[in-house]
Amino acid sequence: MMKNITKYQGKKVLVMGFGISGLNAAHLLVKLGAQVTANDMKTPKEPTVVKDLEDDGIRVITGSNPVELADQGFDIVVKNPGIPYDNPLVARFVKQGTPIITEAELGYEIFEGHLVSVTGSNGKTTTTTLTQLMLAKSSTHNVKYAGNIGVSFSKVAEQLGPDDTLVTELSSFQLLGAPTLHPHIAIITNIFSNHLDYHKTRENYINAKLNITRNQTKDDFLVMNWDRDEWQEIARRSQATVVPFSRQNKSHAGSYEENGDIYWRGEKIMAAKDIRLIGPQNVENALAAIAAAKLSGVSNADIVSVLTTFSGVRHRLQYVLDYQGRRFYNDSKSTDIEATEVALQGFEQPVILLAGGLDRGYTFERLVPYFKKHVKGIIVFGQCKDKMKDAAEQAGIPTIIESENAITAVPEAWKISAPGDVILLSPANASWDQFPSFEVRGDRFIEAVEKLTGEKEKK
Repeated sequence: MMKNITKYQGKKVLVMGFGISGLNAAHLLVKLGAQVTANDMKTPKEPTVVKDLEDDGIRVITGSNPVELADQGFDIVVKNPGIPYDNPLVARFVKQGTPIITEAELGYEIFEGHLVSVTGSNGKTTTTTLTQLMLAKSSTHNVKYAGNIGVSFSKVAEQLGPDDTLVTELSSFQLLGAPTLHPHIAIITNIFSNHLDYHKTRENYINAKLNITRNQTKDDFLVMNWDRDEWQEIARRSQATVVPFSRQNKSHAGSYEENGDIYWRGEKIMAAKDIRLIGPQNVENALAAIAAAKLSGVSNADIVSVLTTFSGVRHRLQYVLDYQGRRFYNDSKSTDIEATEVALQGFEQPVILLAGGLDRGYTFERLVPYFKKHVKGIIVFGQCKDKMKDAAEQAGIPTIIESENAITAVPEAWKISAPGDVILLSPANASWDQFPSFEVRGDRFIEAVEKLTGEKEKK
């Protein structure tokens, strides 16, 4: 099904990183005729990983990133997006001019169908999912999602044909290594100041995000959040036809909210309150998806059908269950302050907030106005619990409780809750001080809620 390309035939390729995308890339490169070496800093706990690679004729090196690999004449490096460019081995390849790409580039090179790509600081996964659902509802061909959403871009691209559509969520890390990527429709949900430990400066981060539109022409579309002057300026760097979406600036060029209703180019589609996902951020995500859907010929009826039934992506302001008048939400994906600000704004009911996690050196004064308006009690945990407690005290939250982690916080939250309250896990911090990922943190939270209530999460 995939596009027949010959550029890797006989080439020596190093794949760095054994994540899902790295392993798929290594096996794909063998099919494309490359001589592949696969390297990972760690030795996989599961021995079949190495065996599967070696059975495919791939040379495997684990346990370190040997710098001497840079002297072995590799024509190209396919790098896990999370490996920084100042990694000693990567830095050597950069210095000697060896091309370095990510698996997203490889996926794009073999894909011959219709490509929609989504990036942004927040809202990527929900926007990607909504867009895929809307396009799939009106298409007789395959419409899949892939990328940073947990599904390998290249693996899905292998299985799709020229009439099929792929909606890809792409991180700034992936986009840095995707020099020829050219989606017909690109979406930028928003740009805050994320990952500056990796990108070093905000301008570097913005430029990485702009790689999503770098190869677009006026015949392509850039769907862009129009709610900040800076984002409008950023959009003007693109050669694509810019299609705005906005909750604040009515523009007949795109999708917008006005007086509580959602419009596309002056045509009313639905009331914003009928969107099943809660919160203003999900109105924004819906507006972005609507623009991509309408540009792709999706009917209003199909758009409304998706928006009135889709209840959320796991760990992203995910409704878990109701019990004795309390409603539980899992927002473990809120690993930064902006995401928790947005989550709190989604609720009119009093909130019992569970927050804390990895200490990255910052404090939480920015949350104080949101605490004052929305939070009646808070359970803090993790490395930064004292800093979170300081912000809660500044906000005058009457009940502040320290707990061990997001699991032990659940019964504590229940004790101080009342019928009509929301119990919300929205940590505003990464999970790595106590959990291997935000997904594990969210799953463990849901298990604790199920144990407390004797109910199962609603799916």
